[in-house]
Amino acid sequence: MLETKDLTIRFGGHVAVNAVSCAFAPGTLTAIVGPNGAGKTTYFNLISGQLRSSSGSVLLDGRDLSGLGVSARTHAGLGRAFQLTNLFPNLTVLENVRLAVQATRAGAHRHGLNLWSIWSDHKALTQRAHELLEGVSMAGKQEMLVASLPHGDQRKLEVALLMALEPKVFMFDEPTAGMSADEAPVILDLIRKLKADPRKTILLVEHKMDVVRELADRIIVLHNGALVADGEPAQVIASPVVQEAYLGVNPQDALAQEVAPTQPGLPPQGGRRKAP
Repeated sequence: MLETKDLTIRFGGHVAVNAVSCAFAPGTLTAIVGPNGAGKTTYFNLISGQLRSSSGSVLLDGRDLSGLGVSARTHAGLGRAFQLTNLFPNLTVLENVRLAVQATRAGAHRHGLNLWSIWSDHKALTQRAHELLEGVSMAGKQEMLVASLPHGDQRKLEVALLMALEPKVFMFDEPTAGMSADEAPVILDLIRKLKADPRKTILLVEHKMDVVRELADRIIVLHNGALVADGEPAQVIASPVVQEAYLGVNPQDALAQEVAPTQPGLPPQGGRRKAP
């Protein structure tokens, strides 16, 4: 469904993303990981159109989106959530979602002066917004101003806006960043529901490896702007290049940890204690 071919961006003499070629299939969740400065968010920005590539292309269903801006790529089927929430703070929760629904729907709200048709159309848009808010457990906060919401609720609302756009591709950039331990599971549950739809493709930038292990069908690793690993989670996490570049473990040390005895009562480094 989504593919990048030799996607590259240069800032002066610095190559931030270096000829990344990758294809993402429907019904899969791909985690994009790597150390700080590896180019993960820049890669997202190139796909969604916030940045224009120096070379290479972005294709969706075989259509080249490289010459399109952000709004055109959104209408084509790319949905993007950011590290920082991107909402209308002085509107209510309901108004935010209704505007997102309205942006994707044809109807009397776009043209014409028939007040009855406009009212009827507005009612349908509002009903859809209500349904989306129920889906993210925010129906009871629909009349609140977005600026008054805690951070966790703002993240949930952003997911509702993404769902309202009905994209083919969902792009989440550190969706649980800044959230408390109580708030994060709600967002992860929403992502699990989206993942269950075999028509949708999900890309996830995430630093929390426990989240990556649980949700990802596949991991790709960026390092210094280049794609250095791609495969199933267990295979990629265990690879020497990831141990060194992402987890900060020297490959020889990682091998030694596999064969060295552990202290009594302690799990191996990076492992989990088995339940008694």
